[in-house]
Amino acid sequence: MKNRKYVKNLFTYLFLSLYGTATLFPFLWMVVTTFKSEGAIFEIPPKLIPDKLFKPGMWDNYTEVLLDYNFLLYLWNSTLISGAASFGQLITCSMAGFAFARMNFFGRGFLFTVLVAMMMIPVEVNIIPEFLMFSKIGWLDSYLPLIVPSFLVGSFGTFMLKEHYMNVPQSLEDAAVIDGCKTFQIYRHIFFPLSTAPLATIFVIAFMNNWNDLLRPVLYIQSPELRTVSLGLTQFQSLYSTDWNLMITGSVVSILPLIIVYLFTQRFIIDGMMTSGTKG
Repeated sequence: MKNRKYVKNLFTYLFLSLYGTATLFPFLWMVVTTFKSEGAIFEIPPKLIPDKLFKPGMWDNYTEVLLDYNFLLYLWNSTLISGAASFGQLITCSMAGFAFARMNFFGRGFLFTVLVAMMMIPVEVNIIPEFLMFSKIGWLDSYLPLIVPSFLVGSFGTFMLKEHYMNVPQSLEDAAVIDGCKTFQIYRHIFFPLSTAPLATIFVIAFMNNWNDLLRPVLYIQSPELRTVSLGLTQFQSLYSTDWNLMITGSVVSILPLIIVYLFTQRFIIDGMMTSGTKG
């Protein structure tokens, strides 16, 4: 029995190692490519060891992308937009989810159905009337069109938190009412602190969606100093040529903040899952 268990564990770890290597290999290849000259990228057969590794000019691609092409500014712009929109979704989605899950009001079921149905409508369907509306109120060439729509609308987050709040024991809410808590106090002091895992998940998803968004920045941003990372990557590609070494370097730089955000939030997701149970 011990030998069978040992063999089973061996194959399990071997499979997971192969799967992890296959998953990480494209990103590792991108990192390796950032230390190659433009001509070495298309060498056949491809070489795993970059030609600039531990040689003069090893960091030239990163220096050119971050300083000459202002990617440090673009990183800050994208962080500001994605962070503001994501934190806004935590507030609006949690409040809406609480209202749909624990409050009785006229048209609750109909409104929730409409909200969920909005998840099936592509952004491109609403982008023209949205652009006309923002142009009328003077929001063009600013961050408001990039933050406000995501700040106020979160169908997926509202749906997730509504389902989470419906599973919170009624006894907690009854105890808060006996202690004299009002509706908003119940939401703030009981339901919101119990939603660490879904809130962290919503934040990661919202941050990634806003970070990778290209359509709205292309439409609303004209000033170079307001560009986001996704919009900044387009400057490496022209009609007839592409600076692949800079494009790949910029892509690696743009991915790193997403990895950092995930590393910081995964602890809250795991802790929320471990402590989500309620003792009777």
